[in-house]
Amino acid sequence: VQLQASGGGLVQTGGSLRLSCAASGRRFSRVVMGWFRQAPGKEREFVAGISWSGLSTYYADSAKGRFTISRDNAKDTVYLEMNGLKPEDTAVYYCAAGTSINYDQQNQYNYWGQGTQVTVSS
Repeated sequence: VQLQASGGGLVQTGGSLRLSCAASGRRFSRVVMGWFRQAPGKEREFVAGISWSGLSTYYADSAKGRFTISRDNAKDTVYLEMNGLKPEDTAVYYCAAGTSINYDQQNQYNYWGQGTQVTVSS
């Protein structure tokens, strides 16, 4: 699976962004997808995950109530809608694909996108 993340940018506190991750290669509809992020000087952390069907989602506490993960299997794309952005959300955001439902475990993801920068100004 090849993953291409896009949609990052510069936004003010309280603003919104929608990240997209387009997949190609392996049958997209049968893989679990996740979003992770890595801020400068910090380790990469889990943000959100979604089952292959889209019926199950899982969020980090920092994302609950503000972020929404979704997918369109017809378009081989997963999305991360981010609202109420805060400066602490500034990071490079990565999408990843795997086969396990342990959404927050990085080592269960086999494929990673190149990342897209999100910067939230105060």
